[in-house]
Amino acid sequence: MTIEEAADFLEVSRRSAYRYEDGGRVPGLALRTLREHAEKQTENPVDASFRFVDLFAGIGGLRLGFEAINGHCVFTSEWDAGAQKTYALNFRDNHEIGGDVREYSKDPSKVPEHDVLLAGFPCQPFSIAGVSKKNSLNRPHGFLCDTQGTLFFDTAQIIAHHRPAAFVLENVKNLESHDGGTTFRTIINVLRHELRYHVQHRVISSEPWVPQKRERIFIVGFRDPTDFDFESLEIPDAKSGPKLRDILQPHDQVDPKYTLTPRLWQYLQDYKAKHQAKGNGFGYSLFGPEDVARTLSARYYKDGSEVLIDQPGKRPRRLTPIECARLMGFERGDRRWRIEVSDTQAYRQFGNAVVVPVVEFVAKAIEPHIRKAVATADRKPPGPHVVPIITRPAAEPKTAAYA
Repeated sequence: MTIEEAADFLEVSRRSAYRYEDGGRVPGLALRTLREHAEKQTENPVDASFRFVDLFAGIGGLRLGFEAINGHCVFTSEWDAGAQKTYALNFRDNHEIGGDVREYSKDPSKVPEHDVLLAGFPCQPFSIAGVSKKNSLNRPHGFLCDTQGTLFFDTAQIIAHHRPAAFVLENVKNLESHDGGTTFRTIINVLRHELRYHVQHRVISSEPWVPQKRERIFIVGFRDPTDFDFESLEIPDAKSGPKLRDILQPHDQVDPKYTLTPRLWQYLQDYKAKHQAKGNGFGYSLFGPEDVARTLSARYYKDGSEVLIDQPGKRPRRLTPIECARLMGFERGDRRWRIEVSDTQAYRQFGNAVVVPVVEFVAKAIEPHIRKAVATADRKPPGPHVVPIITRPAAEPKTAAYA
């Protein structure tokens, strides 16, 4: 348990729990209660169908989707300290959160053996916004980026070493078209021809599940042949999907701090008018309760301009963090999501996250194929007999070489 979970379990204040942790006297009844609970947990170990690792985990959207089909997470890697905090707060973990994945790709044996690998490898180098920004600064992007553009290859090194029965990778829709398609062809070439996995991919929009148009590409690979057919998978009708009214808090319960200041609202109006005069579509977007929002981005904390909520008789407002949690599907039905970071951190975390019910949908679709793959897997221990053959492309690869 985390300290907060222990406090809730014992029905004591967080302050008391932290005092216990710092060496204060713990009541005997509290100790016995915790000990009995721990013994019950030991007697009833996790009944999981398969083990998975969560790379570039963010705040755990991929994990939620695969726990929903009875998977057990055995390893997590996430470098951002704020995301680590939110992740640890919302998962009763039995392992520490690893940091930079590059430390593990150097020695993949540090990653526990697993059946399924999940990775939402950083999308900034491949996104439309990221590419535009780097182009304007005359900086490299995609696989030419020295910071994030090569992290796919670190993922591939771990796959090459462990040879999991399956993997699921997630990224922005623009990954397919980046650099004229060369980037995506390179990725598929590595997965299909160098690692020899059976790979399929599909772009899925979140509209059937949440009131947000957020398109992401999912790449699914199996080590052995399966009859899984991603393209034939029937996606629910977006027309019957939820609207913003389903996730918005009542106006009278929203803190006034989320309403735009007169100065910021005037700036956004002037900015939009200037670009409309030039025939451009840049500017804020205003939504009401019956609408479906644009994609929530990690820059939302700056001005909230991509998703502003109309308020009758008032200036518009930003979404609150709890509304972002609902918009991304982290808080849904009986599931609650704890947010104990600043609003700025929360907006960044949700803007970088996956839409959880979309992941749950993908996970459920491939669940029988995972079960079959794990049941028939040849569980030879990973090690030196598996030689990673991943090579990084030259600075300007020729398209034909990666076709």
